[in-house]
Amino acid sequence: MEEQIINLLKQENRAYGVNEIFERLGLKSVQDLTNLMKELNNLEDNLKIYHTKTDKYMLFNNSHLKIGKMLANKKGFGFVDIEGDEDVYVSSSNMNGAIHGDDVVVEIISKKGYDLEGRVVKIMARKFKQMVGEFYYDQNKIARIKLDDEKIKINIEIDKEFTLGAVEGHKVLVKIGKKLKGNNYKGQVIKILGHKNDPGVDILSIVNKLGINDVFSDEVKKELDDIPTFVSEEEMVGRKDLREEVIFTIDGADTKDIDDAISIKKLSDDLYELGVHIADVSYYVKEGTALDEEAMDRGTSVYLADRVIPMIPHKLSNGICSLNPEEDRLAMSCVMQIDNKGNVKDYDIFESVIRSKKKMTYTAVNNILEKNIVEEGYEPYVDHLHLMEELAKILRKNKENRGYIDFDIDEPKIIVDENGEAIDVKVRERGTGEKLIEDFMIAANETVATHIYFMELPFIYRVHGTPNEEKINTFMNFVKVLGYNVNVKIKDITPKTMQAILEELKGKKEFHILSSLLLRSMQKAIYDKQNIGHFGLASKCYTHFTSPIRRYPDTTVHRLLRTYLFQNKMDRDTINYWDNKLIYVAEHSSDKERTSIECEREVNDMKMAEYMMKHIGEEYDGIISSVMGFGLFVELPNLIEGLVRVQDLKDDHYTLDEARYALIGNKNKRGYRLGDKVRVRVINANKEAKTIDFEIVEKKNEE
Repeated sequence: MEEQIINLLKQENRAYGVNEIFERLGLKSVQDLTNLMKELNNLEDNLKIYHTKTDKYMLFNNSHLKIGKMLANKKGFGFVDIEGDEDVYVSSSNMNGAIHGDDVVVEIISKKGYDLEGRVVKIMARKFKQMVGEFYYDQNKIARIKLDDEKIKINIEIDKEFTLGAVEGHKVLVKIGKKLKGNNYKGQVIKILGHKNDPGVDILSIVNKLGINDVFSDEVKKELDDIPTFVSEEEMVGRKDLREEVIFTIDGADTKDIDDAISIKKLSDDLYELGVHIADVSYYVKEGTALDEEAMDRGTSVYLADRVIPMIPHKLSNGICSLNPEEDRLAMSCVMQIDNKGNVKDYDIFESVIRSKKKMTYTAVNNILEKNIVEEGYEPYVDHLHLMEELAKILRKNKENRGYIDFDIDEPKIIVDENGEAIDVKVRERGTGEKLIEDFMIAANETVATHIYFMELPFIYRVHGTPNEEKINTFMNFVKVLGYNVNVKIKDITPKTMQAILEELKGKKEFHILSSLLLRSMQKAIYDKQNIGHFGLASKCYTHFTSPIRRYPDTTVHRLLRTYLFQNKMDRDTINYWDNKLIYVAEHSSDKERTSIECEREVNDMKMAEYMMKHIGEEYDGIISSVMGFGLFVELPNLIEGLVRVQDLKDDHYTLDEARYALIGNKNKRGYRLGDKVRVRVINANKEAKTIDFEIVEKKNEE
């Protein structure tokens, strides 16, 4: 009956009453009516149809309702994040009991321009089961938890037998149990993270709050006993021996999990041979083992200020899988012949054994290529590096010609001491060496993806969809309000379109902010079994092949290459198996990537606030990066961002001018606009709340 109801509601794309559905389906008896009502209720519960206030039914997708995740603000309001659509603002009076993280159904109640407002009509799923907070006793000696996440408005009490011996000040992981009256719940301490003032507990609290597992199970540890420390002669059988080739790695100075190495030759005046050699993780992490299941569950390594939470244990990530210098290592190699226009003319993908000649650092490579300063030990490789730079420029030019978009977005780097305390915040460098590795990895990823794509076999791709035209138009209107006329037609958007917009904005004082906003208006890259291309890279076919130590999709790509190319297993059962499994791997990996990014951002925000706590009273030059009704966000050159509250603008009474993205004063008619340069003083910083407050000392003259 479900299929019949759905087909009926699809026919005329309108709402039907029960009697009308009953008649249209040719039903006759009282039992038929009972069965129909049960089916309608079931479809409504599963959000396939919507029951209107006028007692009619329509397809859910055709209604004014949306499904999304509630992103609550500690002030009481929130936004519903709807995948592939605009966020919906929900005022505190329309939250209907929803809290941060809930999956909700939101009804659109108004639309102003591109801004949607709604009210929560149903909480589909309350995701919190485990949360992190500080253990304490209230005045009645009842054990309670003060949650770290101020956006979640619930009260948790712990019975004595479920405290796990926690004492006041301990940060704990608590399991949410029985719901009491109102927003009160029973809870159970399931893990003590340490005292809130212990080194590292601050980051551990964020990690556990987001459900990131930082401990490997006993079963995984047991399997490590069978992992070798060195590559044996038997393991090299059948592999191409590249140990005598000049192959080396380029990474950050503190990198311990090295999964990519490179080599280069000049075959003729117009032909290069580029080798990209990747750690063969899937050889050691066998499908179906506890190691593999744990790696798949984690999805990615998480890189934080003072630690790495690895996808696979250190015996693998820093040991037998890491392409350490002067050590035999098993690899998967993609060796490409590339012409002087950046086109891959021929290639070979094969299992290999390599021996990296040197672990190079980005700093040393950049000194050679940018300053002609050669550190000791690098002398034999200078010519190789210059040849690599030559090819990288060719590859980059090729990408730019097809529409590759370089947003050139800066990222912060938190410097911590031995106790994990933030002692400096810098902009992460991205020099010639970093770009060179990026260009080479993209070339290998495209080559591998294209090879399997044309074999028409199940595969996992890294895809990036075309931006929503409405969002790009919104951005263009925003730029126009700032007084800039960007002469680019927004129709049938291509990567070249975005390239042209960025080119016209270069040189503007707000370019750094505008490029970030433009990037946010685009879709997010994800993993998918279906290849739709990668818009940002202007690539027709792309995957992730080059980082199997830290990304599970890359490990999966290696496993597929071994299955199809080296074991020649392409039978119907194999294809059906991967056809089904890759759906989960892609969705799960995309989800874990989002969680990893969220964790990194939260840790950075916390550490930036921790750093600024030691600089209260000091003054800095900055630029207004965002304008809200409650104040201005000001970004410093090292990417630290703080809030200037509107009530702290003492010289005038300011109100938000939404059309001009500015706070305008009664007397100061120009006020403060996005992109204005200001000098600020740090007046407060709170590590727990992850907030920094500034006050404006002076507004800089416009240049």
